[in-house]
Amino acid sequence: MEPIIIVLIILVVLVFIALIKTIQVIPQASAAIVERFGRYTRTLNAGLNIVVPFIDSIRNRIDLREQVVPFPPQPVITQDNLVVNIDTVIYYQVTDARAATYEVASYIQAIEQLTVTTLRNIIGGMDLERTLTSREEINAALRGVLDEATGKWGIRVNRVELKAIEPPTSIQDSMEKQMRADRDKRAAILQAEGVRQSEILRAEGEKQSAILRAEGEAKAAALRAEGEAQAIRTVFESIHAGDPDQKLLSYQYLQMLPKIAEGDANKLWIVPSEIGDALKGLGGALGNFGPLGGGGSGGGAAGVKSPGGLERREQPPID
Repeated sequence: MEPIIIVLIILVVLVFIALIKTIQVIPQASAAIVERFGRYTRTLNAGLNIVVPFIDSIRNRIDLREQVVPFPPQPVITQDNLVVNIDTVIYYQVTDARAATYEVASYIQAIEQLTVTTLRNIIGGMDLERTLTSREEINAALRGVLDEATGKWGIRVNRVELKAIEPPTSIQDSMEKQMRADRDKRAAILQAEGVRQSEILRAEGEKQSAILRAEGEAKAAALRAEGEAQAIRTVFESIHAGDPDQKLLSYQYLQMLPKIAEGDANKLWIVPSEIGDALKGLGGALGNFGPLGGGGSGGGAAGVKSPGGLERREQPPID
């Protein structure tokens, strides 16, 4: 009985292994290459698949999702004989699992070497300045070459990016000095523009202030002159409305003489010649009220004009 049990156990194990090899579960976004006696038979897609055990074998399982592969820095010589190190990143996707398995031994290594050679061809026709400023142009040219070459491998290159372009250390120092000089130049220009604009605004403000001040002074002077003219007209109209006689005017004239002489700085007193007329009118008015008022023209005072234009009157002695 024991040999029979051993045989049954062996048969159960073999059946179990055969079932495992028969049922193949492929994950989503994956594919598997099936070979029969070493020859390609079919490609298994995602899901549950049945294969012939011990006859069919799984050669390769391939991820069909988009892959990202960064490549190490590669030294490239520019047109002006400068060595720059360029880091690249490739975004690719397997579109044909059979071609990716049988058309190329290692598509990752093939893409890397193709990227290096293509970069050297592209950068070799550019100088350093154009290389640093033409990332999009380099990406587009590199992608076109890679997409064309990897199409027969069942690979589609979706995108190519340059991570970094590192020029030599001496060139970096020169570029930093140039950038610093450009920044200092722009700062000086902006500062000069600010000072210029400030001076212009200050001059315009002073000009506007002077104009407004002059206009205010002119208006004030005009209003002051108008007020004085109005006062003079009012006084003149009041005098004419009162109809004063010569006697009142002469009396008012004499009242103004002490005010003219006021002040300690008045060392010289100039009496106008018109004072004589005022004194004559005042004397005539007083003569009409005094004992000598009836003397007529014969009893009047004799008038003599001084050389300075002043009139001096002398009263003759009374008999």
